[in-house]
Amino acid sequence: MFKYILQNAGDINWLAVTALVLFFAVFLFSTVWILTRKKDFVEKISRLPLDD
Repeated sequence: MFKYILQNAGDINWLAVTALVLFFAVFLFSTVWILTRKKDFVEKISRLPLDD
């Protein structure tokens, strides 16, 4: 389905499509990584910028 949409879209900048896919992959990976961490680890990391 996506192949059909991309073929009929005309002149697509493949570098922009690649960057978009890479952005979403990194975003999804980081979201899953944060959601699978223990709560105390996330709280410790969130306090780091405020601690001296």
